[in-house]
Amino acid sequence: MPRKIRYFFDNPVAEQVREEGRVEGRIEARAAMALRILEWRDIPVCFALRERVLDCYDLDQLEVLARRAMTVERAEDLFSG
Repeated sequence: MPRKIRYFFDNPVAEQVREEGRVEGRIEARAAMALRILEWRDIPVCFALRERVLDCYDLDQLEVLARRAMTVERAEDLFSG
């Protein structure tokens, strides 16, 4: 009877790594979207504010920032309100 070979990608640890990668990808995409919206609106973003957005790892907060990016007059207003 042949033995079943257990590949790494079938391993629960591998699934956890994949899930963490998916979450990290969503975080990066949402942060980039908030900054991209400001860019599309020709609103300048200083280095410190860009880093603050990119350093945020809360998906809900990043969603709020992306929504605010559509209406703020200045990039500094992203984190107020």
